[in-house]
Amino acid sequence: MNELPFTPAKSAAKPAAIRPPKGAGEAMWRGFLGKCPACGEGKMFRKYLKVADNCPNCGEELYHHRADDFPAYLVIVIVGHILVPIVLAVETDLAPPIWLSMTLWPAIALISTLALLQPTKGAVVAIQWFAGMHGFETSKGRRLPRPAIEPVPLH
Repeated sequence: MNELPFTPAKSAAKPAAIRPPKGAGEAMWRGFLGKCPACGEGKMFRKYLKVADNCPNCGEELYHHRADDFPAYLVIVIVGHILVPIVLAVETDLAPPIWLSMTLWPAIALISTLALLQPTKGAVVAIQWFAGMHGFETSKGRRLPRPAIEPVPLH
């Protein structure tokens, strides 16, 4: 009874050679660019924010992700931390007309939010894939050796 609510479509593409990322940074960068975190070639998204079930290049299953609202929260924090100081500086130093402020700042906020949302979601899905979270534990591209953690002596 612990089954998925749907059966993911099997990829018709022939499995390509997977070049695993060297680290979490490379996996996140691949996701940020909208590429498969396993091979770095296939497209991660089939629509603007809809992650593909499988990579069209290597067949890596990507439907396990549970990004939920976290990418949106990250984008709000990033855009807010960049835009608010700029708005405060411009509004206090230059005092532009109110009509300009009421059209310019919301437009900039909307454009920057929409521009960052997909790359941020890609990076979140990629880090989940790299860390083996939320169903990615058995992903075929994650054949990376885990460093052994040695206990620290307490004496």
